Amino acid sequence: MFAIIQTGGKQYRVQEGDVLRVENLKADAGDKMDLKPLFVGGDNALFGDAVSNFTVQAEVMAHGRGDKIYVRKYKSGVQYRKRTGHRQGFTAIKILGIKG
Repeated sequence: MFAIIQTGGKQYRVQEGDVLRVENLKADAGDKMDLKPLFVGGDNALFGDAVSNFTVQAEVMAHGRGDKIYVRKYKSGVQYRKRTGHRQGFTAIKILGIKG
């Protein structure tokens, strides 16, 4: 059985035992949380009001920051060059199960 969840403006396909990196969540490492699925698949596909009684149980594993990405800006003829770096924060969560 798998489910589609939405967090941080993105959708993820998850099943029990998956560890994934999502946008920063306001939770401490070790906290458990329930996420509402948009879609539940497997033998029967359920979506809409049919998944209102389903929950995806997850545990926060850790917080961190991803690899550095360099952004370069350049305009020809005006000697404009700029380089900045960015590291996006993430929260690693482990899917404990899909209940419903």
